[in-house]
Amino acid sequence: MRIKRGHAGKRRHKRILKQAKGFRGRRKSCFKHAKVAVERSMTESFKGRKLRKRNFRRLWIQRINAAARLNGLSYSRLINGLLKAEVNVDRKILADLAMNDPAAFTAVAEKAKASL
Repeated sequence: MRIKRGHAGKRRHKRILKQAKGFRGRRKSCFKHAKVAVERSMTESFKGRKLRKRNFRRLWIQRINAAARLNGLSYSRLINGLLKAEVNVDRKILADLAMNDPAAFTAVAEKAKASL
């Protein structure tokens, strides 16, 4: 008695083709091409999740630097002053203060200046 494997294969093909939805040309409809495209897209999305963290940190640092310079400090001196003053505020929060609440950021900058 032979074993038929149609259902398992069809299920696997359907899963790959579903993931390839929205791709262009044969990459969305032909299993062989779709499989390669999906595998590559998965590796790129993995890399992208790592890069996103780096990009946001860079953006926060740029925003903090711009706001620090308005208060007469450079980014590195501001961070150094905050460390000496033992103010534990991460860059994400500092960038948010710099964008949305300049008065609060100025207070933080003054505290950093005082500790230098």
